[in-house]
Amino acid sequence: MKSIKEMVIGQTSEITRNFSDKDVDLFSLLSGDVNPVHLDEAFAKTTIFGGRIVHGALLTSIFSTIFANNLPGPGCIYLKSENKFLKPVFLNEAVNFKVEITNIIVEKKRVVFKTTAVFRNQECIVGTAELYIPE
Repeated sequence: MKSIKEMVIGQTSEITRNFSDKDVDLFSLLSGDVNPVHLDEAFAKTTIFGGRIVHGALLTSIFSTIFANNLPGPGCIYLKSENKFLKPVFLNEAVNFKVEITNIIVEKKRVVFKTTAVFRNQECIVGTAELYIPE
């Protein structure tokens, strides 16, 4: 894990993910969210989305993946997040997730990030996250 002294405002990390039928089905089982807009293609086609969409909570969990594995890395503690969902994400298509350091509060051992996800060249999620960085 990077120490808080190694972090700088503007530092970024990103990953790209696709979400399959199986991913969405497993998330439904784990979370208990069985909304048919995620699971039933026939139903989803009758909605404003026109097809199955990935759970928002599954999408935002990828920010945690970046934090735990890349920036700042293992040992950090995810304290707070706020997300705004701008566009739906459909199954089996690439989504790019990016985090960027926007503030470092050394005395409290906290780092604030801007979080974004891009799907089909448009932002689909924008938000913020705050992490505790132990010494």
